[in-house]
Amino acid sequence: MDKPWLSRYPSDVPETIDPDQYQSLVEMFELSVKKYAEQPAFINMGTVMTFQKLEERSRAFAAYLQHDLKLKKGDRVALMMPNLLQYPVALFGILRAGLVAVNVNPLYTPRELEHQLKDAHIETIVIVSNFANTLEKIVANTPVKHVILTSLGQMLPRAKGTLVDFVVKYVKRLVPKYHLPGAISMRQTIRKGRRLPYVQPKLSGDDIAFLQYTGGTTGVAKGAILTHRNMVANVLQAKGAYGPVLREGQELVVTALPLYHVFALSVNCLLFIEMGGSNLLITNPRDIPGFIKELDKHDVTAITGVNTLFNALVCNEDFHTLDLTHLKLSVGGGMAVQRAVADKWKKITGIHLLEGYGLTECSPLVAGNPYDLTDYSGAIGFPVPSTEARLVNEQGEVVGHNEVGELQVRGPQVMQGYWRRPNATREVLTDDGWLSTGDIVRFDDNGMMYIVDRKKDMILVSGFNVYPNEIEDVVALHHKVLEVAAIGQTHEVSGEVVKVYVVARDNSLTKEELITHCREHLTGYKVPKIVEFRDELPKTNVGKILRRVLREENEQQQKNA
Repeated sequence: MDKPWLSRYPSDVPETIDPDQYQSLVEMFELSVKKYAEQPAFINMGTVMTFQKLEERSRAFAAYLQHDLKLKKGDRVALMMPNLLQYPVALFGILRAGLVAVNVNPLYTPRELEHQLKDAHIETIVIVSNFANTLEKIVANTPVKHVILTSLGQMLPRAKGTLVDFVVKYVKRLVPKYHLPGAISMRQTIRKGRRLPYVQPKLSGDDIAFLQYTGGTTGVAKGAILTHRNMVANVLQAKGAYGPVLREGQELVVTALPLYHVFALSVNCLLFIEMGGSNLLITNPRDIPGFIKELDKHDVTAITGVNTLFNALVCNEDFHTLDLTHLKLSVGGGMAVQRAVADKWKKITGIHLLEGYGLTECSPLVAGNPYDLTDYSGAIGFPVPSTEARLVNEQGEVVGHNEVGELQVRGPQVMQGYWRRPNATREVLTDDGWLSTGDIVRFDDNGMMYIVDRKKDMILVSGFNVYPNEIEDVVALHHKVLEVAAIGQTHEVSGEVVKVYVVARDNSLTKEELITHCREHLTGYKVPKIVEFRDELPKTNVGKILRRVLREENEQQQKNA
């Protein structure tokens, strides 16, 4: 198939990148920390960590993992914390030790955490104390042997850090009591590591860098195997697409999306490390007034986020008073950017909000709107450099640009497969490297891509994937539930919310009772917001519940409302 989008690339965007420019993320990192040693790398809660400090601390942490814990190349280490200075220290320490980083959402329930720790066979976890209580509940059921604990204030200057930890623990009461005997402080690991020799591992592009968990095509969370070459490629693809508007060593990107989310990990953390830029880490982006106060202290030049975040900002009057004259790049991903939000953003900031598209299985960036966009497009843009895209029909046959089909992509950023799940891998990845995305797409004459629908039943809440199977399994655990089906319902703020249809076994079951039950087993964004009780659910002749029929009925109800 031809590539009509290449003619629409801005003239300074390359058609291809060299995914072997760096042998590994570690080589890329070590070249950058040497080149930009005195530059700020990460800023959090008013504290600056330079590239040199990041190098020293991550090297010490790597040495501790290698010698004190005796971890071997390829061992998996879980990382469970929000955006703090400790995150990049631990992340690059893990990678520099030749280990595999496994990002974990800190908001996971014990059930969700247990599954991931067991599936990846995690023996070491780095976790912030706010969530240690969750780990305590299930740690005995997992392979975990080593727990490295940190606190929100641990990497801030001593006096400030002590105050932050006191307020968080005793005033705001955000650290539930926990008992994890044998846990070691992250501060202590770095102190010990400084006295130990760091041994640089031999890494190639084929070595695994991340197991990044996703629901993939079903509700069972699976680890997407992302190699060093996958991640290096995606960093260079993002640089190819957006680099022409960025200056090496001079940018400050706002990182409000959590770094454990693959979008922020690749486009913020890794790209701006490669370019010598600074990351302004926002630990709690839900605190919009606090977030805006932080923005007011800095001359930010780039920002990434989801539509929900941008909407919250443009709806806050204080945001309108900020001096954003240095801002040159705004990228929305994780969910569709809505026209109303994009228009408000352009009016306030003077620059376009560019929608990008990706998925965990692609490290994640696949496509994006060109940086020289002159108006809101409603599209997911063009494939990034070195990425092929095609559409296939239900028979798997390639169709033309004027037709609609499932988007398949191929490129150096495409994962190697799902961790220890060969059957699931074969379902989405062909022998010649084409990945089925599950999104139904059309191309316009210039090769611009537009999402028409999602093939999968996946629900997208504020940029996070929610899988109906998981929701249904939890709801069905309630003893008063006979049958359940989960769908996504359009929502103006979060994109979608979870709606469940329930056939009750006991008519005394209430919506409130069911939601309380779900909150005990699911992360907040997965908890159903709408519950509709029915006498029966639509089914096929073999008894399979038809979510599609429920979605269509629900869409019609919304139109008629």
